[in-house]
Amino acid sequence: MTEEFAIYAHQLTKTFKTSRGSILAVDHLSFGVKPGETFGLIGPDGAGKSTTTRLMLGLLRRDSGESRLLGYDCLHEIYPIRERTGYIAQQFILPADMTVQENMNFFANLHGISTAEKNKRIPELLHFAGLSEFTQRLAGKLSGGMKKKLALACSLIHNPEVVLLDEPTLGVDPVSRREFWNLLSNLRSENNLTIFVCTPYMDEAERCNQVGLIYKGHLIACDTPTAIKQKVPGQLLEFTPQQFVPARDLVSKLTGVLEVQTYGVMLHLFLDDLALRQPQIEVALAAQGLAWSGMRTIEPRMEEAFISLIHREEAENG
Repeated sequence: MTEEFAIYAHQLTKTFKTSRGSILAVDHLSFGVKPGETFGLIGPDGAGKSTTTRLMLGLLRRDSGESRLLGYDCLHEIYPIRERTGYIAQQFILPADMTVQENMNFFANLHGISTAEKNKRIPELLHFAGLSEFTQRLAGKLSGGMKKKLALACSLIHNPEVVLLDEPTLGVDPVSRREFWNLLSNLRSENNLTIFVCTPYMDEAERCNQVGLIYKGHLIACDTPTAIKQKVPGQLLEFTPQQFVPARDLVSKLTGVLEVQTYGVMLHLFLDDLALRQPQIEVALAAQGLAWSGMRTIEPRMEEAFISLIHREEAENG
């Protein structure tokens, strides 16, 4: 069964021992990523995303379970895995005092790339990443988005089959985030590259073929983005109350309101019957003198789905 997956984990577990006791960082994770797919491991800080990535790369030893990359065991066959995978760590770790060109040469030499292949691959990758005009700029002087693109180009120098990225767009502006994801999409479509990416950004999950939602080390959902959004209950109503707290407290007690989420100054209500409940909500707010604006029906996004699934998980576990 594992042969059909480029990335595979079954009951993967990792516990860290601290002065305050043991912390279960990865709790019996199971998932499979087929060749050419983009898999997003999505969750808040401390959920276990980076630990899972390091376990898959063999940078950490698993406590139990199974983990494989391209059929190789992540605990016992580390070197063939590293020869066939690219990796971008959460923090920028490329030598800051070396130029873009020098960084590319350094990683090419690290992977034993021949001179002829370097002369071919490096210009191609720099062009692909939009860095052809910046070959002599020090890596430390690049913008945040350009640093991420350089890291991606360096991780691809040995033509890997799988790339693992640990929060690659963290701290990057929205335009650079979009450009980076466009590069990833092009890689996947042109090279059939398998991509495993960790991110705290729910909107990035929409770009993945498959998404794993991780919370407190536990995988609470693993499916396509569309299927995950369909797991939320009822229909979603959005509005902006002028008096936020009184309005939230009132609507949360009304019949047919399955769940209340906050989104900035707005309230998001999951309703069992939108046509029936919306007029009732309007009447209840008006009766208390609570004004509102922008009341409308919206489609659940990944963020609403994730929060709803977390609430469900915590309710089931007490």
